Amino acid sequence: MVGEQLRIFDTTLRDGEQAPGFSLRINEKIQMARQLDTLGVDIIEAGFPIASKDDAESVRRVAQEVTRPVIASLARCRRADIECAGEAIKEAERGRIHTFLATSDLHLKHKLHMSREQCQEAAVDGVKLARQYTDNVQFSAEDALRTDVDFLCQVVEATITAGATTINLPDTVGYSTPDEIFDFFRTITTRVPNAHKAVFSAHCHDDLGLAVANTLAALRAGVRQVECTINGIGERAGNASLEEIVMATRVRSDRLPFATQINTQAIYATSQLLTALTSEAVQANKAIVGRNAFAHEAGIHQDGMLKDRRTYEIMKPEDVGVSQTTLVLGKHSGRHAVQNRCEELGYKLSRYELDQIYQRMIRLADAQKNVGDDDLVAMIEEVRAEQTELESKTAGATSV
Repeated sequence: MVGEQLRIFDTTLRDGEQAPGFSLRINEKIQMARQLDTLGVDIIEAGFPIASKDDAESVRRVAQEVTRPVIASLARCRRADIECAGEAIKEAERGRIHTFLATSDLHLKHKLHMSREQCQEAAVDGVKLARQYTDNVQFSAEDALRTDVDFLCQVVEATITAGATTINLPDTVGYSTPDEIFDFFRTITTRVPNAHKAVFSAHCHDDLGLAVANTLAALRAGVRQVECTINGIGERAGNASLEEIVMATRVRSDRLPFATQINTQAIYATSQLLTALTSEAVQANKAIVGRNAFAHEAGIHQDGMLKDRRTYEIMKPEDVGVSQTTLVLGKHSGRHAVQNRCEELGYKLSRYELDQIYQRMIRLADAQKNVGDDDLVAMIEEVRAEQTELESKTAGATSV
């Protein structure tokens, strides 16, 4: 069953790059943008042009060279920012200006030194100015989840009236919980009279490890654009992970009936490219793209996998571009997995040989954690050499 269309807004090149150690050169950003195009994302947020000449140039180059997805350019609700953002995407086939302003009292008082009235006026003026460059304008209310709801409804209504076609309400500091963010979006979209004129977007950070869960809850509340990054990279603890959101909608379409344009078989290659460009490895147990995501060591699990992979895998590794499941030989492995791997290497073992090799494998695994194919072949040859020697001695003793 094909579900309602969900827009994937990828901010790897903007919010993702703000993570310490993840900065990219212009040519690397273009390479990554092309891969995101291959992956099938709907919107690529290419950068924050006012931040630097390099950022402005990278947005301009991406806008020129990547033509299928919408190319978004970030700007604060300031004239100089918006003009710079507009200039950067002027050659895009499909450009968007993403303008933002904090709306929480905490930010207004301590960071911006603005009143609520000044904030709303600046937001409206920013959207109106952005509309002079493109009819595709997104407004983000920074720190929306900690903003007074009545005031936020006013700002959202005013910015939609001013011409915003997408409204992003981010959980900027990863403070929300799934039940809270569900109620939050339901409240806003119900109370804002012109909410139907804009697409609502969720942008969740992972400070409490809830970014993906919060994003999925927002979808159930009516959000139809999700902002995310490859490998979940981003400020502090990162953003919602694109690969996790997309595969959640694929695997649990019964609960999350949404369709995306993502070519899931390109997920792993996209993750690996980002790792190569940043020299920042993905944690081993990262869902979908970590090296252990489709690896099994426990004997009970390996036995189940060899009988029917559905016993311990909820998706096929091939579905995300991983070549195959890995049954890792270690101290928790069982005889079935050892026998299976030996047969894959071309060795058919007797019961005695299997017992000998299994015992040696366990001893080696205790010393070096994992046992590789070379180790296994060496054990097989050692056991068979010992057998041959024993048979030779036995035969010699018999002849005497």
